[in-house]
Amino acid sequence: MTNRHDWPLASSRPAAGFGDEMLSAMQKAGIRYMELSSGAIPPFTETLDYVNNAKSIYAKAKSYDVTISSIHLPFAPFTKIDPAMADPDCRKYMYALQSGLLKAAGDSGVEIAVIHPSGEPYKEEDRPEKMKYAIEMIASLTEIAKASGIVLALENLPRTCLCRTHDEMEAFLAAIPDLRVCFDTNHNLSEPNADYIRAVGDKIVTLHVSDYDFIDEKHWFPMDGGIDWRELLSVLEEVNYTGRFTYETMPEGKTYEDLVNNYNTLMNL
Repeated sequence: MTNRHDWPLASSRPAAGFGDEMLSAMQKAGIRYMELSSGAIPPFTETLDYVNNAKSIYAKAKSYDVTISSIHLPFAPFTKIDPAMADPDCRKYMYALQSGLLKAAGDSGVEIAVIHPSGEPYKEEDRPEKMKYAIEMIASLTEIAKASGIVLALENLPRTCLCRTHDEMEAFLAAIPDLRVCFDTNHNLSEPNADYIRAVGDKIVTLHVSDYDFIDEKHWFPMDGGIDWRELLSVLEEVNYTGRFTYETMPEGKTYEDLVNNYNTLMNL
């Protein structure tokens, strides 16, 4: 059984805002790890040109004593980079895009890459076919990640997305032995967080931490929603979680100091 006090604090931050101001604020607050994230493609391919600049981006963060420990691969627009889509041209584009980002991340020293299993919305009758295509794509990208020294972590998602239940996540894990899990605390709408964590717990390598109302994802600050944090943290300890405690939330008006204070409160529940 692990101890939550050994889970380092990290913050998932937008690639579009990466720079001296962000890094200085994180350094001042004492946050030493970050996830570089983008839902859309352009911040990685244009604003940062991550494929060509990953090493300098990583080094810039290190100059502020901040380590980019993970990246969140882009997942939008769904018409271009949904792993579950069938169109061969779109699949070829997605594979090339995500492979380039994975290789660049590995070259720079990043340890984990988070990826979504699908877009949405999906009809229930289409889910088996969507699962088939998504598993094929994620399997291919897991091979690229492994060859690049990166652990690929598949994120649980809400609503009609794939991996909304632990049995769908387990299907991916059974088919792809080297794949791991990013558990998002505010995505489960079909089953309790504790049940999902217990089902896949030995494969969870990173977290996305925020709170919600169990109706839809909200990305609220922890303890501003309905999650029983004492239970959730205890279950993570129970399944021997050893990764970082990565906040994927920064509501308007909140600061990195607020994030640190919230983290300290949670760790001492």
